[in-house]
Amino acid sequence: MNMAPPSRTAREPSIPSTPEYTQFIQKLAAYHEKRGTNFEPEPKVANRRIDLLHLFNLVVERGGYDRVSDEKLAWRKLAQEFHLGTGNLPAFAFTLKTVYYKNIAAYEISTVHGKEPPPKEILEETTAKGSGLLTRTLENYRPSVRRETSALGLDSDGSGDDGTPARDTMATEETPGSGGRATRGLRQAPPPRQMWQPEPQTSRQTRNVAASSHTSTPQQHQNQQQQHQQLRGASTSYNPSSNTDNMSLAVANYEPRPQMPLTLRQVITPGNSAVEFARLQKVLRDAAAAAHGRAPLSTKGIMLPGTGFDGPNIYVRCLCALRSGIPAEQDYALHHLVKISMERGDKYRFEGFPGLAEALVEKVLEVSSLFYKVDWEVSYTDDGEMISGDTINGVNGTPDILQRISALAKLKVDDNIHTAEFSDKMLQINEAALTLRNMVMLEENAQYVYELSPLRDFLSIALNLPNLESVVELKHYALDIAEQMTKYLHLGETDPLYISLLNQLNSNDRGAILTALRAIGRISMNLEENNLLQGVPVVAIEKIIDWTMLNDEDLVHACLDFLYQYTAVVKNVDFLLSELQVEPLINQLVRLLLHGVKIIEREFYYTRDTKSPAPSAIAALPKEIFSQLVQVEEPERSSQWLRCLFEEDPDESITQITLWQAYQACFTLPPGTSKVNMLAAADFIKNVSTTFEKASAQVQSGVAPKFIIKGIRMRSVPVDPKGEEASKCLWQGPFGGAEPCGQFFMSPEAMFQHILREHLGARQLDDGKFDNTATREYRCLWDRCHRFKSAPATKLLDIANHIKVHLPPRHVPRKEPEHFGPPPAKKSKPSYIVSGPKRSLTFQVTAQDERQEAAGIPLSAVLVLRNLARNISKTDAEAATKLAGGVSWLDRLFKPVEPRLFEVLAHNKSLALYITDLLGSIKS
Repeated sequence: MNMAPPSRTAREPSIPSTPEYTQFIQKLAAYHEKRGTNFEPEPKVANRRIDLLHLFNLVVERGGYDRVSDEKLAWRKLAQEFHLGTGNLPAFAFTLKTVYYKNIAAYEISTVHGKEPPPKEILEETTAKGSGLLTRTLENYRPSVRRETSALGLDSDGSGDDGTPARDTMATEETPGSGGRATRGLRQAPPPRQMWQPEPQTSRQTRNVAASSHTSTPQQHQNQQQQHQQLRGASTSYNPSSNTDNMSLAVANYEPRPQMPLTLRQVITPGNSAVEFARLQKVLRDAAAAAHGRAPLSTKGIMLPGTGFDGPNIYVRCLCALRSGIPAEQDYALHHLVKISMERGDKYRFEGFPGLAEALVEKVLEVSSLFYKVDWEVSYTDDGEMISGDTINGVNGTPDILQRISALAKLKVDDNIHTAEFSDKMLQINEAALTLRNMVMLEENAQYVYELSPLRDFLSIALNLPNLESVVELKHYALDIAEQMTKYLHLGETDPLYISLLNQLNSNDRGAILTALRAIGRISMNLEENNLLQGVPVVAIEKIIDWTMLNDEDLVHACLDFLYQYTAVVKNVDFLLSELQVEPLINQLVRLLLHGVKIIEREFYYTRDTKSPAPSAIAALPKEIFSQLVQVEEPERSSQWLRCLFEEDPDESITQITLWQAYQACFTLPPGTSKVNMLAAADFIKNVSTTFEKASAQVQSGVAPKFIIKGIRMRSVPVDPKGEEASKCLWQGPFGGAEPCGQFFMSPEAMFQHILREHLGARQLDDGKFDNTATREYRCLWDRCHRFKSAPATKLLDIANHIKVHLPPRHVPRKEPEHFGPPPAKKSKPSYIVSGPKRSLTFQVTAQDERQEAAGIPLSAVLVLRNLARNISKTDAEAATKLAGGVSWLDRLFKPVEPRLFEVLAHNKSLALYITDLLGSIKS
């Protein structure tokens, strides 16, 4: 029965059809095509297609080809990742390594390591054995030579690890396979084969067998039998009648060679290697000619068509295509010019490609034909004679270009719906303008094109196009070009480009206004001539003054730059005084002196800190702190007690007996209560030095030597373990005595209850409240308090509400920092240091540069004010006012703002020098 031919196998479902995989395969194919090597996108190993992207990611994660190849059995582990089976894993591992070696290794070196891969003669065209691709060169590479053991199938290439593996112990004796052999490379379960065996009673023996039969001892014979049993393999496992004693050593150790992948050589075709194919064809033709007795045609010294010259580079090609006038060629040229100007604008200069700037200008001039009945032509005649109204003077420019534009007949253009021809042409014009814009950002290109008169005429034409949305992009490109060019131009008040830039100030487009102001402010910046800025309309100046009040930093800065250059000319200042109200401008400029100001307060001390005398007695420990310390074990309790009542002072000391007695008195509880374990005297004194690093036990010499602790002093106010100070009760005696109470409390509630119970004798009820029914006289005896002395209170509630004003504020718990380990040491000022008298001063800090000098909007504002103060006295308006006996313009404008200027002078250090110069100009 005839069988149908097998259909082509579908793509392995294990290979994901993702955009990432497709992109990776395309990159590999392009890389191999450029390298001139063969590429197999979906190679097979063990009848399974290999996902090259997955293989590449696995190898790169393990450090790359060299790292994986140097690691033992690493390629076997990778083979297991692809589920290739365990039947012949070493051969599969080497085949997988070869797949990576042929298809991905060079790509890895180029992309991952960023190095130049070895030539294909020592990489793709050689075996995958070994590693060291990153350091392989033609000089140091030596092809590997097979060992003599390869004749017996012991070549290690099949392992995929290029080394002799350890004996495989995974298989058991009961399971037949290759794991019990001393060698490797066979499948796990090969088919049983019947091998030839010599007869046991042969009449002829080999020389080796005969010799061994006469010379071997019984012990050697036993060892030989054990050796033969260890060397059993697949050839003898399934042959019950086999006898290793009658078998030669070569037959006993025989193993078939592992299956090696077939090396495929690339077939040279015109598609994959046109140059090599042509060379081979020429060799064949020459051989055929020589066979027929004809001498081959010699073309030595002759450049044949299509050979020896690759054609013009992309730059020359774009230039020629742009000047060809063919729309398709121009699309190609402009597309690449835009890309080149963006990516290589720093090295793409007009002077290296003569005619490119002129060609781009001629292209952008075509925009007029879309809106007017005109087709501009550029004339580069020496005399500059205008042939017709459609001709632009390419040598000296066209001074009446604005009049010509106004006289042109307009075309009806629907800005909502454009024809395909209109859109394609507008796209080309925008791309040409964008190329010019990108290239003039380079200073050398800006210096090159500012002398092109047709480009200046184009800027005037573009800025005066109809107010349509289709030309907004082109106008912005024109303004960007003008901003880079005007620094090299000296524009008079009748120049068409200058007038066109001023007209942009009437636009509603913020970007157009901002760029136009910057272009106008840069006029003559790199020239010796001054930018006079004459002929600016009153409406434009009023708008600029109004824009300084907006909350737009970029626009305000551009307006101030314009005003700075405008007010530097006396005629312009005279025009301001005679045509505009300057008072609002002065007030706004003074307000801008504080733009972005930050008020900083600094304290200055009149005298140095002083040191208060040490207390004569140890302060009483608050009950709240005592209850906390009792719960702490020694020696930490004594350390905390010392920190609460003492602090370090290198100039003070205290006797050891006084310190020990205070410790005993504090923690010796009355009889009948639970005792508190205390340190011995020697341990306590030693713990003092541990608690305070600078404290030490010393003996003070004298008539009666004293044992002291040097380096600590008593606190005047105790603190809790967290460092919070206690509050002292200042009531004059328990019941009005002359001496103050002097007890300390950590909370206002505890002090409040203490005053009511101890000083006022109030009775506290079982629920914690105080009895308010008793009628008696209550006086406030708090230190320096005069309330209820002449008219005592009769109710406890009245004086209790008053006592609350003497209570300390409640302690706010500190937020513990999120850190691990011991808390950071708190470096606080000692309590005995008394700060001297101080004074706080406020400073105004505005924008500054890296040298801490004035910058930004405040600097521009003060410079405009200084220009006005210097030039007002030189104007005709000021002279006429003085002649008429009126109030001077300087006094009229600056007298109302003088106090604010002095305030800025006193508080703003960066503007002080400029304000001083401004006030000097006003006074003079």
